Amino acid sequence: MDKPAQYIQCIEIDSLWNNRKHILWKLRPDVNILSGSNGLGKSTIINRSATQLDVLRTHRLSASPEDGVRFVFYPEDANIIHFDVIRSIDRPVLNSELLEKMSDVNVRTELDWQLYQLQRRYLNYQVNIGNRIIQMLTSGTAEGQHKAGELSKPKKLFQDLIDELFSETGKTIVRDSNEIAFMQYGEKITPYMLSSGEKQLLVILLTALVQDGRPGTLFMDEPEISLHIEWQQRLISLIRSLNPNVQIILCTHSPAIIMDGWVDAVTEIADITQ
Repeated sequence: MDKPAQYIQCIEIDSLWNNRKHILWKLRPDVNILSGSNGLGKSTIINRSATQLDVLRTHRLSASPEDGVRFVFYPEDANIIHFDVIRSIDRPVLNSELLEKMSDVNVRTELDWQLYQLQRRYLNYQVNIGNRIIQMLTSGTAEGQHKAGELSKPKKLFQDLIDELFSETGKTIVRDSNEIAFMQYGEKITPYMLSSGEKQLLVILLTALVQDGRPGTLFMDEPEISLHIEWQQRLISLIRSLNPNVQIILCTHSPAIIMDGWVDAVTEIADITQ
């Protein structure tokens, strides 16, 4: 039987760069920021860790010696973990077969593809929240009424945050839609019409929302790309306001990411490399 972990305690990689480097990274349960010069392997560590977790999730197998990536979960007898990976570079989607399957012809870049997938998760999230609210409201208890009100707060917070963050360009989120859409100066626009920075921020915050307060891990490779400096400074706090139970693991070159009280969460790659 699967037992989900709350977070990752440690990542060990013993075959980085053709077995020339050994990585042992002990992690905090809240925020972990990997820093270092270009070419030292920050993105490789993030991406290999996420790839191996995807293998474990798909096949329900323990990490084998050949893959060179091992995890220590909390609790240690857990065998899976819920996780998300956010890619920041908005490159064109080159997979023609994938594009042919898209129901929206506006999906053309990697951020578009992430938004397309998140739209489906957003729909499922709303259905689940709606069902739980109905259950609470029909319980006939004061406690149930209170819990029903609490369940609706994260979605409203998400909508309020997006309106605030996008206010300079006159965009507001459409609150009565089952999908993410925006109004801008009287015109309805889709998420795929946003700027790269807006798409990226929307992907990050929407991912945090649809995690539905669940413990797990969020991997991000240089999330500061395309983001305004103010958005960079607030990024971690924004994510944790939507899901305070998520463990964040990211690599960055931006000092702004750590300026909002996360200096102690920074690990230099040289300190975990043997």
